[in-house]
Amino acid sequence: MPREIITLQLGQCGNQIGFEFWKQLCAEHGISPEGIVEEFATEGTDRKDVFFYQADDEHYIPRAVLLDLEPRVIHSILNSPYAKLYNPENIYLSEHGGGAGNNWASGFSQGEKIHEDIFDIIDREADGSDSLEGFVLCHSIAGGTGSGLGSYLLERLNDRYPKKLVQTYSVFPNQDEMSDVVVQPYNSLLTLKRLTQNADCVVVLDNTALNRIATDRLHIQNPSFSQINQLVSTIMSASTTTLRYPGYMNNDLIGLIASLIP
Repeated sequence: MPREIITLQLGQCGNQIGFEFWKQLCAEHGISPEGIVEEFATEGTDRKDVFFYQADDEHYIPRAVLLDLEPRVIHSILNSPYAKLYNPENIYLSEHGGGAGNNWASGFSQGEKIHEDIFDIIDREADGSDSLEGFVLCHSIAGGTGSGLGSYLLERLNDRYPKKLVQTYSVFPNQDEMSDVVVQPYNSLLTLKRLTQNADCVVVLDNTALNRIATDRLHIQNPSFSQINQLVSTIMSASTTTLRYPGYMNNDLIGLIASLIP
């Protein structure tokens, strides 16, 4: 019986890496951009139900919640070939659409105002799962939405679902480059506290290391955001392979995390 996982994508960074992640999963499981299983896909050998659920009309829909305080990235996803893959009811955009202005405090305080709308979506997804195991949160710790709203959601998820696991894929800022965001160190530090206290497992996606891998190993001189995000999606799909395919070890998130603890 699959232990379902709900993916929460937060802010520009979280939604962009989440988008690449779902593209990767669709390719691996033989699901078309419309959510229909391709003819070449072999039925019954994988566990799609961990990350997808099947709608009444044979469509596979990601167990994903897309959240942002400004519309640009989500609109680009909705104008992509994968627009029909997602459940439109699982997309939340802030009404004023001004974003968090790369400010942790702005993201956190907006979270307090809109958390009921967000948790309506999360609760509905959780209720639709047979045996929910936990949540995966994709975000950046340097911006405003991913860090501030992400911190707020981490705290609330712990209160609301104390027995569910929370794993995060957290993008850490590039140390080698000067950032446009003056308050980036503060955003990062305030988010790190919540990651330490409220997340069961944090996968650190260090931008410096990702860029180094792209230049040294993949021989891409100036890697674009899209190329780095594809690298991240490969990491995410590889780290969830044992959850999605039957095997002898690490068949669920708790087994995966337990094996990492010395």
